[in-house]
Amino acid sequence: MRFCELKTKEVINTCTCKSLGCPVDIEFDCKTGQIEALIIPGPGKFCGLLGRESTFIIPWNCICQIGDDIILVKIEESKCTHKE
Repeated sequence: MRFCELKTKEVINTCTCKSLGCPVDIEFDCKTGQIEALIIPGPGKFCGLLGRESTFIIPWNCICQIGDDIILVKIEESKCTHKE
């Protein structure tokens, strides 16, 4: 699977049954070449017009399943949110 295909999939948190959005970037270890996390933009500050409050960083080990259209993750949102 290519990253461009991964970017089109919606990420769903199975703990809250909420959509987190679609990945915009990945984090990987330069030494091992392994993917460490998916990076997903958080909700907008004011109707999405004034930027973003936070970014969701989902560790790779929290991904349950990657399907044709969605990526299922199991993580408490308080543990995956990174304030910008």
